[in-house]
Amino acid sequence: MTFIHNFKALILFMICALFFQNQITNAQTNPFSTRLFRMEITSSLNPVGSGARAMGMGGAFIGVADDATAASWNPGGLIQLDEAETSFVFDYALKKEGNTFGLHPESDHRSSIDDMLINYFSVAYPFRMKNKEMVVSLNIQHLYNFQRGWQFIVDYNIPLFTNPVQHSYQQNGNIYAVGLAYSILISPDFSAGLTLNYNGKLASQNHNWEQQYQESGTISSGGILGSFQNKKYEEFSFKGFNINLGFLWRISERWTLGGVLKTPYVANIDHYVETSQKISYPGSPANNVNHTTVKEFDENLRMPLSYGMGMACRLSDAFTFSFDLYRTHWNNFEFEHESGIRTSPVTGKTMHDSEIKPTTWFRMGAEYQFFNNDMIIPVRAGFFYDPSPDKHSPDDLYGFTLGSGLILKNGISFDTAYQFRTGNNVGSAMLDNTDFSQDVREHKVYSSVIYYF
Repeated sequence: MTFIHNFKALILFMICALFFQNQITNAQTNPFSTRLFRMEITSSLNPVGSGARAMGMGGAFIGVADDATAASWNPGGLIQLDEAETSFVFDYALKKEGNTFGLHPESDHRSSIDDMLINYFSVAYPFRMKNKEMVVSLNIQHLYNFQRGWQFIVDYNIPLFTNPVQHSYQQNGNIYAVGLAYSILISPDFSAGLTLNYNGKLASQNHNWEQQYQESGTISSGGILGSFQNKKYEEFSFKGFNINLGFLWRISERWTLGGVLKTPYVANIDHYVETSQKISYPGSPANNVNHTTVKEFDENLRMPLSYGMGMACRLSDAFTFSFDLYRTHWNNFEFEHESGIRTSPVTGKTMHDSEIKPTTWFRMGAEYQFFNNDMIIPVRAGFFYDPSPDKHSPDDLYGFTLGSGLILKNGISFDTAYQFRTGNNVGSAMLDNTDFSQDVREHKVYSSVIYYF
């Protein structure tokens, strides 16, 4: 849901209030388009997997999947675990946005968001039953980040507003997946697995994400000067269940093929909205307005089908090369309002008018391990193409990664990775009819520790 849809609703309420007081006759002043809902995810929309080691390899891990993060990349790869382990992964993100409003250049501004959180946690346990090798694991994975903060002005160039209107928009929150994974060795060269995921808020969260909007300024009506302040606060609680299905086929001693499919699902959203409007005329208090409304909605979000394939080549005991292809059907990403209206969460318009297309991302990476007595020091690097759905055609975002670590023979390993992700002139659907676009620069640092029992 965009800030602009919400701020327009507030503007229209204010204008209507003034109209009924015979203080304004023209309500067609807002140049921004109306939307019912947009899901403003500020992180990548393709969170296939997690982990510092995997991200150090550019995220090309579907065909590797040989640690506990396999439950998120490809649960079929969990079978490669030889002993029980627990892992913690943290990430720090710094994202910078250069926002351009073609029709309102006075609104152009830059913003930055930084956040640190738990990226992944898991406990995995291999065992044998009826002569079959199996692995189970419990996992918590971070899926989506909603952090964003904007401050800017809009000059409507109409008599009602005596100065440009001040706008503030703040969004916070995250969506996590809690999963139970299982993998089995079907034949010496082939394994399969699945992860059952609950996607939504953790026990410590009251809701998944929140949005706060505020606009304020000075107005003149009939020669009377006044001020206005409109606020809107929203909470969204998201919950849904899906399954990750995966396989890993060791074609030869060098080559491994992996595949994963993430089922579509319908997530329920509890939507809370609190809106307040305040108009103050110091010289004419009888015309003041101070009003607050609260509404709650029960709505649904249809999450799309996605699937991918990955190849890994172990050229030697020290060197591994991998690449992945992954496709998501964003054309089936759909929001169902309580009224029954269905729209695209990307554009806020009907699916037909949005013309959203599926995206296919590509990732490739490599790892080289240096062996030194009681430790192993890996060096990793990767490249990726990470398209994001937008109206008519996907936005192009690219990036690269670097990583390293330390694997000790006493049963502990440490990994770290740096990721840079960038895109120019993206996000045009965010604020339609304003000739809006963004230049994005995102820096991420992943750190993990794995303890083998």
